[in-house]
Amino acid sequence: QVQLVESGGGLVQAGGSLRLTCAASGRISSINAMSWYRQAPGKQRDIVACITRSGSTNYAEAVKGRFTISRDTTKNTVYLQMNSLKPEDTAGYYCNALTTLPRSHYWGQGTQVTVSS
Repeated sequence: QVQLVESGGGLVQAGGSLRLTCAASGRISSINAMSWYRQAPGKQRDIVACITRSGSTNYAEAVKGRFTISRDTTKNTVYLQMNSLKPEDTAGYYCNALTTLPRSHYWGQGTQVTVSS
């Protein structure tokens, strides 16, 4: 089992910045990748950014150049730095951990990000 706790969401004006934090606990050694997803009301949950065990990162096209995913392995924490925020970034943001053996997805409770125009 892996437990994930997100924090750092809030209300920000367009052009502003926020940093989300995801703290992981439990079977940390089984985590193969950690990701941030987001879901706006009435829409599906989409991946925003991912960081693998090796440190490789990938981003959705909509956030490339504005968002940065990073991690602190000493704290079992993953971050999402969000700059140049736009109203269309408004959504619930969810941390995800993908484990192997067995392959499972774990989710945090989510944190709301609201960007005003």
